[in-house]
Amino acid sequence: MTTTQPRPSVPPGGSSGDAAGRRSSRGGRAVLVLAIALLLVLLVRTFVVQTFSIPSDSMTPTLRPGERVLVWRVGAGDVQRGDVIVFDGTGTFTDAPPAPQGLAKVGAGVAGLLGFRPGESDFVKRVVGLPGDRITCCDAQGRLLVDGKPLEEPYVQPGDAASDVAFDIEVPQGRLWVMGDHRSDSVDSRSHLGSPGGGTIAVDDVIGRVVAITWPLDAVGTVGRGSAS
Repeated sequence: MTTTQPRPSVPPGGSSGDAAGRRSSRGGRAVLVLAIALLLVLLVRTFVVQTFSIPSDSMTPTLRPGERVLVWRVGAGDVQRGDVIVFDGTGTFTDAPPAPQGLAKVGAGVAGLLGFRPGESDFVKRVVGLPGDRITCCDAQGRLLVDGKPLEEPYVQPGDAASDVAFDIEVPQGRLWVMGDHRSDSVDSRSHLGSPGGGTIAVDDVIGRVVAITWPLDAVGTVGRGSAS
């Protein structure tokens, strides 16, 4: 007599192992998609855009304290007169910190590769002088001169003079002369005339150009090149 063994139940469309495999495959794809998305966000933040918070009144009326701005990373050849930039002032506007040692040095190197620079000082100012420019304060009408020609500055805080500090400097190659829009309340290139570089900053220290205000909502808008709006 032949005995028929009962067959194991099979889920519609395939075996239970197949179903588990499909679930595992879907889970793996989801993890992969999430990892790619996070990597893209990291790459964008590292190499394309960053956000910064405005700490002081030095750039009013263009930028006000507490506002958050979007900064587009630029190359050395992309900086123009009138750009509002964020730059690393370490060694020019602030003293250079002690060099990291041991594991701290390794960590700083990894952070540098990822685009983070812990412990440094970032500043936001407007580019007034480009490499090779002669910047002078001031003509009979109180305007800055660039290579002897008056510079129109509609972005300066109303009521402020173009500068209350007289100066005459030729911007070295590879460097920039920067000033705040609130000229009477800005520590900028004028405040570091006796420092290395004569108050100028290295083009290579530019982190990026401010392109927009993202917070608060009532201040959201673009930041133009050479204008206050």
